[in-house]
Amino acid sequence: MEANVLNTDLTGKVAVVTGAGGVLCSEFAKVLARAGAKVALLNRTVEKAQKFADEITAEGGAAKAYACNVLDKARCEAVAAQVLADFGPCDILVNGAGGNNPSATTDKEYYEDGDIDADTKSFFDLDEASVTSVFQLNFTGTLLPTQAFAKQMVGREGCNILNISSMNAYRPLTKIPAYSGAKAAVTNFTQWLAVHFSKAGIRVNAIAPGFFSTAQNAKLLWNDDGTPTARTGKILAATPMGRFGESRELAGALLFLLNNDAAGFITGVTLPVDGGFSAYSGV
Repeated sequence: MEANVLNTDLTGKVAVVTGAGGVLCSEFAKVLARAGAKVALLNRTVEKAQKFADEITAEGGAAKAYACNVLDKARCEAVAAQVLADFGPCDILVNGAGGNNPSATTDKEYYEDGDIDADTKSFFDLDEASVTSVFQLNFTGTLLPTQAFAKQMVGREGCNILNISSMNAYRPLTKIPAYSGAKAAVTNFTQWLAVHFSKAGIRVNAIAPGFFSTAQNAKLLWNDDGTPTARTGKILAATPMGRFGESRELAGALLFLLNNDAAGFITGVTLPVDGGFSAYSGV
């Protein structure tokens, strides 16, 4: 199997990844497996996670896919019990499930006179149910799996919870108020959990990816003909490294934060992996 970075040895550890059918979280699952962990890949559509579980086992790793809606508490509890039976108690939880909803996104970056009555989706047209669903998926979808799996962690030294936040948590992006607010909540929740579990043997941190081109944001970044949108131009102009991140470039942050030797005194931190986006003032 491919060597992991930082020499993080997770041999014998049980790692659970939610949203594991996606581009970034499937990469997390592979990285954890290459470091020696037994990996449970959770996804609402189990077939998507199964594809990556099969790839991990083909490399010689230990992995199994599970159907899990992170907004269904009973299902989270049931999957936690199944993972316990299959692999043993959870040592690492990566809360990767999340996403946005087009109905919670405005068409324009700035409000202009007449937008209320125009054929455009303005702030005043944002769908309440869609905004609520974005908060639920990102925040509640982090809380419920944590409730289910942290029960297996408390009192066992060396356990880790890693949440996936976003650069939106630091600087809200135009057009996506619900997603920005929801990810800010995830960052805040990371700090809260870190304090809450500080005496129970659990460290809690987060990664805040900058701009990565995934299926989730494809419509915002690329036109139907494959050319970059104007928003892509703005993003790259505001990213000093001048490009989108590659999913593999999150591996170092992931393994560093989970390494109990290298990061044993780090908890409550959200680490940006953003090509300099958060450091750039624009001038």
